[in-house]
Amino acid sequence: MEIVWEVLFLLQANFIVCISAQQNSPKIHEGWWAYKEVVQGSFVPVPSFWGLVNSAWNLCSVGKRQSPVNIETSHMIFDPFLTPLRINTGGRKVGGTMYNTGRHVSLRLDKEHLVNISGGPMTYSHRLEEIRLHFGSEDSQGSEHLLNGQAFSGEVQLIHYNHELYTNVTEAAKSPNGLVVVSIFIKVSDSSNPFLNRMLNRDTITRITYKNDAYLLQGLNIEELYPETSSFITYDGSMTIPPCYETASWIIMNKPVYITRMQRQEGLPLLRSPGLEHGGKGCSPATQSP
Repeated sequence: MEIVWEVLFLLQANFIVCISAQQNSPKIHEGWWAYKEVVQGSFVPVPSFWGLVNSAWNLCSVGKRQSPVNIETSHMIFDPFLTPLRINTGGRKVGGTMYNTGRHVSLRLDKEHLVNISGGPMTYSHRLEEIRLHFGSEDSQGSEHLLNGQAFSGEVQLIHYNHELYTNVTEAAKSPNGLVVVSIFIKVSDSSNPFLNRMLNRDTITRITYKNDAYLLQGLNIEELYPETSSFITYDGSMTIPPCYETASWIIMNKPVYITRMQRQEGLPLLRSPGLEHGGKGCSPATQSP
């Protein structure tokens, strides 16, 4: 099945931009970063120090196109040349493995059923690789991106790589036109998004209580994750974890999806290891383009 979003598209042209590539970071540094300075009583480098910990992460500290950003709606312009977003699932449901990474919740899709996205700001088709959920210890600080200075309860990030130019997501992440990340804000409501309900119901969440826990999910309908909207904001930025390659185009849907307060109160506290207490990397300042 192919889903098409059309009619209104918004382009945020006022954020920071640039493309760069670096070598893979040495394995010795892989687990040595966090969003908070103190984790279990020890100092762990936060985003502003990531580039000092490992020279391969230099972009995290000095990059000019770092994500996330604070989206200021007064700076947005309409781009009539953006084409409709197209999501192609082949009419099939997908499966994958859900992980507690210690920093966010991750669903890494299996390779049996492929999901591709095209249109919008994309010149090439991109393949869905992973879905990340970011939450915080409070409703007001769960999302990575901000909207007019305000955070949401959480943020869904669907990470796609350019499968037309690159063999895998690792190669694409450090290459021009490599990644597209679709971001959807999460709010608390009386009802729950059906896709997120599969990921965050108590039966699922209790299986990934601790860092590195994993649980297999099947029969997921990607279409159910998207909000009912044809509008989005797009800007060129970076990945929000080291090495912060500035090779990602972000597409932020202009409506949120919802989880219930019970899911937040009962399910999410199980995931609150020290590394998961904040939504993620702090926002970079947005600047006015010339």
